[in-house]
Amino acid sequence: MMIKSIVPIVALIALSSCDANDNPLAYQSETHSRGKVTVYIEESYKPLFETSIYVFESQFQNAHIKPVYATEQQVIKAFMEKKSKAIFMSRDFTKEEKKALLRNQVEVRSDKIAADAVALIVHPSNVDTTMSVPYLTKILKGEIDHWNTSKQRIDIVFDNENSANFKYMRELTDNAPIPANVFAVKSNAEVIKYVKEHPNAIGIIGVNWISDNDDEVVLDFLKGISVVGLSKKEKGECFKPYQAYIYTKEYPLTRELWSINKSSRQSLYSGLILFLTGEQGQLIIGKSNLVPANSPIRVLEFRSE
Repeated sequence: MMIKSIVPIVALIALSSCDANDNPLAYQSETHSRGKVTVYIEESYKPLFETSIYVFESQFQNAHIKPVYATEQQVIKAFMEKKSKAIFMSRDFTKEEKKALLRNQVEVRSDKIAADAVALIVHPSNVDTTMSVPYLTKILKGEIDHWNTSKQRIDIVFDNENSANFKYMRELTDNAPIPANVFAVKSNAEVIKYVKEHPNAIGIIGVNWISDNDDEVVLDFLKGISVVGLSKKEKGECFKPYQAYIYTKEYPLTRELWSINKSSRQSLYSGLILFLTGEQGQLIIGKSNLVPANSPIRVLEFRSE
């Protein structure tokens, strides 16, 4: 894998040179490291961005970033309605979407920040913790609606009917009719809570909510749930959404985290994106057990004799 180490270092130097913590005129002009902006972020990435923005603002005290965590649909709507010049979500704009923006004289820059995944969670009492994607697809279509072992009805729980997680699973079923046992709550955190309280449920969340084992909030979420292992085909080897298996795509439900930016290259929006795609931001992403877009990954294989 090609190592792209020069650009992140340059980005960090640029950010450092723009810092103006002691400048009394700090807010009169926006730069990479000062100003006040609002960014809209798909709610699946809330744990990652809470950490990233905290670190960024700690380094650049004249930078104030207000995150708004919302569904993918709400994030795009905010961008179109000019509520924010930069957004973060689990896909890039399509060519058609970019062409439509250009017709309105709006040019966007897109940057891949990380690879991540959709995770499936169940109650610890549920012993059906591995399945294939074809089997999962049948569950999502309502063709299978009871667990093999417990014989209880399967409750399928999403964060929101307008979320990227919901859209991902709808695409997996080719937008088949939604069965009666599908429920939508309000957030990834509420999905986790629902699964903890309902042994018959299967929850569908962004892996970032359960991937950072150094985060106390994440560790608390992990108590009382089990993560499902998935195989790409029937009787295939199952993988859980660990960083190495997201990187190799052996875990089948992978996707990407993108930034979409229409601000000037000298703006605070651009400064935040430079930080996230640079060395320090990519280290934070790696620590969160997502796969950094611009850093090399080492996959170590251990064999027992």
